[in-house]
Amino acid sequence: MHIQDSHWASAPAIAPGAAVTHGRGDSARSTPLRVDAQRNLEHVLRAAREVFGELGYGAPMEDVARRARVGVGTVYRRFPSKDVLVRRIAEEETSRLTDQARAALGQEDEPWSALSRFLRTSVASGAGRLLPPQVLRVGVADEAEPGGHDAARVPQQRSQPGSGELRLVPDDTADDAGAAALLEVVGQLVERARAAGELRPDVSVSDVLLVIATAAPSLPDAAQQAAASARLLDILLEGLRSRPA
Repeated sequence: MHIQDSHWASAPAIAPGAAVTHGRGDSARSTPLRVDAQRNLEHVLRAAREVFGELGYGAPMEDVARRARVGVGTVYRRFPSKDVLVRRIAEEETSRLTDQARAALGQEDEPWSALSRFLRTSVASGAGRLLPPQVLRVGVADEAEPGGHDAARVPQQRSQPGSGELRLVPDDTADDAGAAALLEVVGQLVERARAAGELRPDVSVSDVLLVIATAAPSLPDAAQQAAASARLLDILLEGLRSRPA
C-alpha cells in the first residue's frame, strides 16, 4: 500500500450526472452532462480508484487518463486539479467504509463478530487503500493531554504519557466531516469489543484503521491478492484479540 499526502483543494468535485455551469457573469446557465461526458466521467473515476489504489495518491493524472483511455485534458475538464480528484475518491471510499461499519454494528450482536465482520468486509472491498491521508496519518504520542484535540477527534482513543501509542494527527486543511463520521462509528466497534474483554485494551481506533489499510495489498493477480489479504487479516485479527491472563 502506498498512501501519500495530498494538499486538499477547497473546490468541490463534480458529482456523477451533475449539471455543468457555462457562461460568464449573469448569463451563466446549467446543462446536464451529455451521455458521452457522463461515460467519460465514470471511466475517469473508475480509473482513478484503480490507479490510486495501486500506486497511492502520488500517482500522476496522466496515469489516470491512460487507464481511463481518455486524454488528460478530459480528466482536467472534470476535475480542475489533482487535489479535487483525490478528495472525490477519498470521500467516496470513506463513506463506503462508514456504511460497512454501521452495517456491522447493526447486524452483529456479538462485539467481536461485529468488529471482525467490519474488518473482513472493508479489506475485501479494498477501500482501505484509498482512505484520505488525514485519517491514516499517525505519529508517536510522547504526551497526550486529557481532553486534547486527539481525544475529541478519535472516540475512545486511549493514550498515556510515554506509551508510544500511535495516534491520529489532526489535519486542519481538510474537510473532516466524512472522516469524523468514520472515526465515530469505528470507535463504537472498538469500544464494544474492548468492553466485552475480546479486544486487547491497548488497541485503538487508529490501529484498526491501519489494519484495514495494510491488509489489502495490491497484487497483479486477483486470486493471489484475495488469498494474501485473507491470510494477512487472519494473522492481524489474532494479534488484536485479547488473551486470557
